[in-house]
Amino acid sequence: MPRSRSFALVLAAVALAAVPAADLATPASAQADDALSRDLDAIITSPALDGADVGLVVRHAGTGAVVFSRDGDRRGQPASNAKLISSAAALELLGPDHRFRTTAAASGRLRAGVLTGDLHLRGTGDPTVLAADYDALAAEVARSGVKLVRGRLVADDSWFDPVRLGTGWAWDDEPYYYNAQISALTVSPDTDYDAGTVIVRVAPGTAGQPATVTTDPPTDYVTIANSAVTGAPGSASSVTVERRHGTNVIDVRGSVPAGGAAESEWSTVWEPTGLVTSLFHDALTRHGVRVLGGTATGTTPADARVLGEHLSMPLSQLVVPFMKLSNNMHAEILVKTAGRAVFGEGSWQAGLRAMTAELGEWGVDAAALSLRDGSGLSRMDQVSPDQLAALLLAVRHEPWFQPWYDSLPVAGKSDRMVGGTLRNRMRGTPAEGNVRAKTGTLTGVSALSGYVTTADGTPLVFAMISNDTLTSAKPFEDAVAVRLAGHRGGATPPAVRVAPEQAPDPRWECSWTKSC
Repeated sequence: MPRSRSFALVLAAVALAAVPAADLATPASAQADDALSRDLDAIITSPALDGADVGLVVRHAGTGAVVFSRDGDRRGQPASNAKLISSAAALELLGPDHRFRTTAAASGRLRAGVLTGDLHLRGTGDPTVLAADYDALAAEVARSGVKLVRGRLVADDSWFDPVRLGTGWAWDDEPYYYNAQISALTVSPDTDYDAGTVIVRVAPGTAGQPATVTTDPPTDYVTIANSAVTGAPGSASSVTVERRHGTNVIDVRGSVPAGGAAESEWSTVWEPTGLVTSLFHDALTRHGVRVLGGTATGTTPADARVLGEHLSMPLSQLVVPFMKLSNNMHAEILVKTAGRAVFGEGSWQAGLRAMTAELGEWGVDAAALSLRDGSGLSRMDQVSPDQLAALLLAVRHEPWFQPWYDSLPVAGKSDRMVGGTLRNRMRGTPAEGNVRAKTGTLTGVSALSGYVTTADGTPLVFAMISNDTLTSAKPFEDAVAVRLAGHRGGATPPAVRVAPEQAPDPRWECSWTKSC
């Protein structure tokens, strides 16, 4: 990935006097509040953010009192902060125990191992199904006694509508795994659960010879157009992997150094249902089940006999990889699943209607925001910091709050399934292990919203959205979070400054580039 100049937070803390804890909302702490407000205001009005649209709201998590607000009512693109809404609404509408079900079912008569009819593979959107799970499902079909299918293998993805890509998504992101197509019948290549993708591995051979390219899962559903070569030992890798628009041809170019490690890149596929059908057909063959009638798409008859099924982990567990790694496809699958659950229609329109209706229950005026997807990929999404802060406050009283809270990235914690997209941020500061918040990044857009406890034990919620930035807003988000975490009523606050450093390209979530 390209690298660009970004900024990182450098904190110089001064010794703090030992003083009694003070509530941020009390008059006794007015002087400290003034200092906090001045510092927060200085951070978000930095000259580096001139011309940008930056809003910040901080509220007391217990009382709801506003601690700080600047342009909190101004709507902006929330990027992945939209997942705060879609994840909370999904837990409310579907329940924390919701599981996705994938079934293999037979229509027609089964006698002496011969199915005179079709074999149906039906999905309901499970983003966690791996190739190994389809293999296990094929084994169940074989154990049921089926040896020969005279009809077809019918892939049933009708749980969702056929619209694969969201409104307002960038066409040039379409090959990349954070922008995969949404299908009710999909597959993930590993336990990051990037549904609708394959991993392309590029391994070196002998210097000057072609590189070796494989996919995970192994499949001939995609065609590899390989022009990559093996470079000299110690040379820089220049491998690029990109699927041609509208096809399943994946171009692999560049060089990988001899003796070096294999390079791995994640690529979307065109039409995930087709990939699943191919993988399941191959799995059936391995388990001794022959299908004579080829493959097709269609709906499963109501009287089809279930031969095997796969259940996903419950939603209370799924939200961990979803939120920690900011998985866009999980968000969109949950939107369509909510639409199916509430209105019987697995579409973005129905799902977003169901989800935004829940916002009113949490004191958020759905008419004052606009959502076109669940992930925040759409450039047409519009949400304000005030609305996110209100959501953060309200959901604290929901019975599913704890697993949702636990799913938020934790600042500075190195484990990917703990720190998530914040694992490399705010280390060695009062925010480390304290701040739990959702990140958000698009080109020119950044957001950070979540929970923090001050040094004197005051629980806060905060929401910051920055649009139209020419530099990364992340160091300023970090400065806000660290300042809040280090706040102690009546004490001299730590000095905060922002300094430049080399950092990965800030235009995307670090999880989307597999850099965190």
